[in-house]
Parts: sequence; structure tokens; C-alpha cells
Amino acid sequence: MHFRFAVVLFFRRVQGSFLNTQSTKNSTMGKLAVRSPTASLNLPECKKQPNSKPEAAWLALNLYLFVTYFLIFDRSEQYYYTRQILGSALAWARASAKCLNFNSMLILLPICRNLLSFVRGSCRCGRCTIRRQLDHNLAFHKLVAYMIAIHTAIHIIAHFCNVEWYIDAQQEKDHSLPSILSQLHKTDGLWLNPIHSKFTIPLAVAFTTIPGLTGVIITLALILMITSSMEQIRRSYFEVFWYTHHLFVVYFAGLVIHGIAGLVRGQTPESLKKHDPEECAHHPSRWGQNGSHHHYCAVPEFGSIPAESWKWVLAPLILYAFERALRIWRSCQKVVITKVIMHPSRVLEIQMCKAGFSMEIGQYVFLNCPAISYLEWHPFTLTSAPEEDFFSVHIRVAGDWTETLIDTLQQPNPPMPRMMVDGPFGTASEDVFRYEVAMLVGAGIGVTPFASVLKSIWYKFQRGDQELQTRKIYFYWICRETGSFAWFKHLLSSLEQEMEGSGRADFLSYHLYLTGWNRSMVGHAALHFQKSTDMVTGLRQKTSFGRPMWNNEFSAVAATHPRSVVGVFLCGPEQLAKTLRKYCSQHSSLDPRNVQFYFNKENF
Repeated sequence: MHFRFAVVLFFRRVQGSFLNTQSTKNSTMGKLAVRSPTASLNLPECKKQPNSKPEAAWLALNLYLFVTYFLIFDRSEQYYYTRQILGSALAWARASAKCLNFNSMLILLPICRNLLSFVRGSCRCGRCTIRRQLDHNLAFHKLVAYMIAIHTAIHIIAHFCNVEWYIDAQQEKDHSLPSILSQLHKTDGLWLNPIHSKFTIPLAVAFTTIPGLTGVIITLALILMITSSMEQIRRSYFEVFWYTHHLFVVYFAGLVIHGIAGLVRGQTPESLKKHDPEECAHHPSRWGQNGSHHHYCAVPEFGSIPAESWKWVLAPLILYAFERALRIWRSCQKVVITKVIMHPSRVLEIQMCKAGFSMEIGQYVFLNCPAISYLEWHPFTLTSAPEEDFFSVHIRVAGDWTETLIDTLQQPNPPMPRMMVDGPFGTASEDVFRYEVAMLVGAGIGVTPFASVLKSIWYKFQRGDQELQTRKIYFYWICRETGSFAWFKHLLSSLEQEMEGSGRADFLSYHLYLTGWNRSMVGHAALHFQKSTDMVTGLRQKTSFGRPMWNNEFSAVAATHPRSVVGVFLCGPEQLAKTLRKYCSQHSSLDPRNVQFYFNKENF
């Protein structure tokens, strides 16, 4: 008998949670389905609006800059003689240089977290689409970095060709136009060919000229920054990522200096008035001679292209300097550790106080422990609520820094190390209460931003807050091991009691999923299935074994809230993000007046 019951329970929980979602649907229909059909359309903030595509605008600007400057250097008469030596490589090098300047101007803006928090706050009464774009700041930062890498490769290849052709023109012994141009003005500074010796090799140009040497340094810094940012290295060797990423200082210093030597040159405007290259290029032997049978052509004179990189990056560098100064000042303020709690699965909770600290739900901070490292700052989501008189983080072992910190604080009667806190900074979870319906999905320790949300709900219920725009929250927590549920099960238990006591038991529907299970665990749960509390968590909500059937979950939510804007929030792995993003698109109605799902993901 027990065996048969265990098999039924096994298939019910592993193959899907359809029964759970159906019961949730039925239990909430009575209260939620009878509301006004246009209730969600009257929300002042997260309305049904199309998503903007700033990435498309950014790509269009890159394309515009590249094509425009390619045509300038490929068609302009000012660079007619330069093209006689370098060919089309000149246009490729200069067009990619403009795109490099443009993207170098943008690369720092997505990581100015105080700026983003300010913009997010200034958009508080505006469209949620703007704030959603701010949540993609790191993704945009990476896109810009990849674009810089692409244009760097184009720029390097083009200049390799340029150096070779400069050397070839200098070594030619005939009377071709490139050879004649290379011999002009070697001593008076009005030359065109920067290679003045016939014995120069490309390696010498790379290490003995300002553009060559700074180009090598910039390229090496860029390679180290990009390779150390790969997901596997960043997660396994965060310290390597952290230190190498600060080579951006070297990158920008080299970029500003790179073009000051002006090795790539064009004909000066004054020279163009006396020497039209279209008319004079065919008779170089007559340059500088007066005669009645041909147009007078003065000897052409050449000048360098002014260095412009500093103009592009000056404002972002100043802004970033102010950003870092503010963060340093704020991080130096005193932080008091009030409580340390060790949870199962080696998760450490640290409760702290700091004068003037103010937070919103779901925000995050950067922590630094000088006793471990003066330079390393690590981001952690706040698990406390704004209503509490302290702020807290939950730290799981994920590297040498976290392991050292946990070992230090886990010792009996340890001296509290000095902690430095920078933040808080805004994230997608701030917008949970701006949606009438919200789906919160946490994977493992990714539950932390939603712990802040659930705590805030508990406080709002306690003080009888009737102005909460959110009418329904679906919470999904997916864990590999049972010990993880102990982190916040007391919070969920308190919420259950508080919602029942306030008559709003249908406000929160939460689902717990255990992915690391075995047959004996399922059998044990089957034997005690009739009990009022779950054998895994001790909560009233039964734990499901396996992963959620997201198609069923989204279908149930869409059917229960047919004219709503549903915010889907995730703190978890990218693979799960792709799945949720896909179902948000699939289950959003083509009619903007019907249900719309908007995906939001934590990124820091």
C-alpha cells in the first residue's frame, strides 16, 4: 500500500506540478478573477508598454560612425596622397579608431552604479521599461567590451598593413608616386611617410614609437581584462578577475596617449589651396616649377591628424572618478556587526548597522574586509527589509574570500573584523511592488533578494498597509539540498500565519522544489503525506521533487489573471533565465490589453 502511494507521489512531483498550479488557480479565482477587467490598466507605473531596444540604437551608431569615417578617409582629397601609399587600409584603421573611441566612451557608464541608482530613482514615477533597461547594464557593458575587441582587431590588422606599406614605399628605388612622397620633407616636419630609414623593420615601429608601444600595452591590457572576465574564471578565480579588471586604468592612459605622435598624416588645408592632388598627382616631376603649359603645383605639405581620444573619454573618466570618490567616502563610514548566524549548508548571515544607511527591497551592497584583502570588494544582496533597523546579507562559500570570512566568523568568540560597506545599489527586485501580479523565482542562494521582499510584505501586513498595489505574488524556490530551505523557512512560516490572521491568505502562493532527492526521501514523504506540515521543511506547503513545469505555471497565472501585467523576477543561473524569458514571450498575449509577462533578472 505504501509502495503504491509512493509511486503515485513520485510521478506527481517529478513529472510536473500541474495539480499544484490548478489548485492555486482555483483557490485564487474567487478573489482575483472578479476584479475590474481594466484594473491593471489603471496602474500608474508598470503599464503595458513595448520594450525599447537600446542595443539596436547602439549598433546603428557604431555602423554610422564606421561607414561615415570610412568614406571620409577613403574619398577625401585631404588623404589622397596618404591613400597612394596605404590604400584602403587607411580607411579601415581610421574608421575602427572612431568606433573604438565611441565605445570607450560608453564602457564605463554601465558600471557607474551610483549614477544608475540615481537614474532609477528619478524614473520612479515613470515607465518601468526604462528601469528594466538599467537592469541590463552589465550585459551592455559586455557588449561594448566585445565591440571594442572587434574594432581593436580591425585597427591592429589595418595598421600592420600600413607599417608594411610605409616601409615598402621608403625602400622603393624607382620613381613611383609612393617613393616620391616618402622622400618629401624629411627634415622640416611636413613629411607624409613616418618611416625615414630604409632599414626599419615592423618590430622596431611597434616598440620604439608612441603609437606602437601604447598600442601593444593597450592590447595586452584588453586581452587580460576580457579573458579574465569569462564566466568560468570569474566564478572560480574572482580575485584574478578583480585585479586584472583594474587594468582599465592602463587601457585609458594608453588610449589618450596613443595618437599624440600623429604618424598617420594628410595634406594640410593650406597646401590644398596651392596643390590640388587630382590635378597634380600625375606630374610629380613638375611640382614646385612655374610654367605656361601646365597647372602650377606647389610641393605638397602634410600635417598630422589631431589626437581626439581624450575628447571622447574625458567626460566619462571624470564621472567615473566622482563615482569612485563617492564610493570610497561612503565605504569609510563605520559599520557595526550586531549579529552573526551560521545557517545550514555553510551559509553565514551577518547583521550590521551603519549611520544613515537607507535601502529599498532587493538592493545589494559591496562588502570589503580589510583583514582579508584591502582591494577586494564583493557584491551581496541584502536580505533584510527596509522596515528593519539593521541590514543583513547571507554569504555562501563561493571562493577563497568568502571561505576565509566564514571561517573567521565561525570561530568561538572571534574578534569582529572590520567591515566596509559600499551601497546600497538598485536592482530589478525594487520593482516587485510596481506590478499587480509578480512571479519571484529564486535558485539556491538566489533567494536572497526575495527574502527582502517577503520580509517587507510581512511588515506591511503587520501595520495593515492597504496601499499595496500588488494583489498576488507567486514565489518559487528551487534548491539542490534540503538544508537550504532552513535559511528562510521561519520567514515563510511567519508569513503563513500573518496572512491568515489578516484575512489575506491568498496573497502569497509559494512553491518549494527539491532537485537533489532520492527514492528513500520520496518514500518517506509519501508515508507522512497526510500530515499537515511538510516532512522536508516543516511548512504547510508540500515540497515538490524535481523542477517546475514552467509552461504549466505560466498558463495557470495567465488564466487566473487574464488582464494583468505580470512581473517575472529571477535571481539564478543564465540557463533558467533563458527558459523564463522564453515563456514570458510565449504566454504574453498579442493583444496589449490582455496578460503581459515582463522578465526581470538580477545582475550585479
